[in-house]
Amino acid sequence: MKTRVFGRLGWPVTEIGFGAWAIGGSWGPQDEAVSKAALHKALDLGVNFIDTAAGYGGGRSERLIGEVLKERGLKGGGNGQVRVATKIPPKEPGEWPPVASERCEDRYPESYLRDQLEERLRNLKTEAIDLLQLHTWTRAWNRDPVALGTLRRLQQEGKIIGIGLSTPEQDQNAYNELVRAGLLDAVQVIYNIFEQDPAEELLPLAAEHRVGIIVRVAYDEGSLTGRFTKDMTFPAGDFRRNYFSGDRLERTVAKVERIKETVARVGGGKETDLAAVAARFVLRHPAVSTVITGIRSVRQAELNCAYGNLPLLSDELFGALKAHAWRRMMWHSGFP
Repeated sequence: MKTRVFGRLGWPVTEIGFGAWAIGGSWGPQDEAVSKAALHKALDLGVNFIDTAAGYGGGRSERLIGEVLKERGLKGGGNGQVRVATKIPPKEPGEWPPVASERCEDRYPESYLRDQLEERLRNLKTEAIDLLQLHTWTRAWNRDPVALGTLRRLQQEGKIIGIGLSTPEQDQNAYNELVRAGLLDAVQVIYNIFEQDPAEELLPLAAEHRVGIIVRVAYDEGSLTGRFTKDMTFPAGDFRRNYFSGDRLERTVAKVERIKETVARVGGGKETDLAAVAARFVLRHPAVSTVITGIRSVRQAELNCAYGNLPLLSDELFGALKAHAWRRMMWHSGFP
């Protein structure tokens, strides 16, 4: 699988990474044996970047990753063979994403971050975390990002190697100021055919300042695979049951159908897998380091990893797809 350099950290990471939310839960029932088989298959196929979080099944995703890496004889952060990124959520109570009236030191106090880090280390069975990210943020904290100071101290203590932030769902350019200031090693961002804002400012800034870019939601939680229908339903406990609630699914499927028409017209019939197109649309930008596709089965591992060996989209198709940007703002809360 093709690799790219992960910002100033210099890691060679595979263009397709393993997104580990689904193996932790929140995407419907998930058998642990199936999850572990999926991760083993992805690693067998060459994947060397895994992204997880404390909130993915209350640490379940991390524990499964730790078990699989131990089974494969991979020990400790910085082993150079597989890089694992995880995330710490803001302390409760409070809003998600945080709001401007909340204080960074209340949502990410140092004692809390230290306790959370120790739990992440135990779950992942390692002595150091390759990339520790704060799971969400508000740009109001950019004026005095005290939590990043705590992470820097943890980095100096050797407990973490890289420092990152994951963007709040409604603000993909929240960290431009922090990138300019050199405070981040990596940013995890939503970037796809619908959500194209990062390409205008964040991604060029990341390239200029050698910041690694992890792209999430490249398939828009599955809609950009082209396999959804307006009448489908999601099981209880599946995150997408809310994400596509109300009329959202019908509207999204209609938008995707128009994307399919563009792909068929401009691609000349050569592009038949919309998920492959969606992944390569994201990888078309040279600032992108890796795309963490959600993988929960051996079959999904095989499909997604194959996209890391395909050529980039043509200039013509990439340009045509830019017309499908769709500004939906905040779909993650308060609906309907």
